[in-house]
Amino acid sequence: MQGSRRSKISSPCSAASTDAAATSSAASSTVDYFAADKRPVILFDGVCNMCNGGVNFVLDWDKAGVYRFAALQSNPGRQLLVRCGRRPDDISSIVLVEAHGCYIKSEAVLRIATKLGMPWPLLAGLALLTPRFVRDPVYDQVAGNRYLVFGKRNSCRVTDDGFRERFLGA
Repeated sequence: MQGSRRSKISSPCSAASTDAAATSSAASSTVDYFAADKRPVILFDGVCNMCNGGVNFVLDWDKAGVYRFAALQSNPGRQLLVRCGRRPDDISSIVLVEAHGCYIKSEAVLRIATKLGMPWPLLAGLALLTPRFVRDPVYDQVAGNRYLVFGKRNSCRVTDDGFRERFLGA
């Protein structure tokens, strides 16, 4: 299912995500991203090569357009982190934001997989049988080494030309 052509659009991901002004701005000017569109939002690390590969994977396998996306470092990403009770500068985990709840780490990854094309829902269902206290330390090891193993970009992915309507703030 790979091979679809994409033209990624990036912008600088400066230290603004950790800047105090950006933090208060993210918390004060909240937008309801579920008012007109109830599709879940996947928050991902916009400078992480592995995370961007994960976004490509979901775009390839989510033919129905179930998911929307936002970089954790973007304004929509920071606002949704706050909505989930997380710090607006927290880029430690993927976050699946649904209209009535949020999921992080392995729970987010597996819940995302349940709505992709086959065989992912079946595999995710089996993996969900493994207790979270076993899954999350594995997730933490991968997440903690993602830049070392997969590298990092200087710019933050904010959209994808072929899927612009699925990226918040694009």
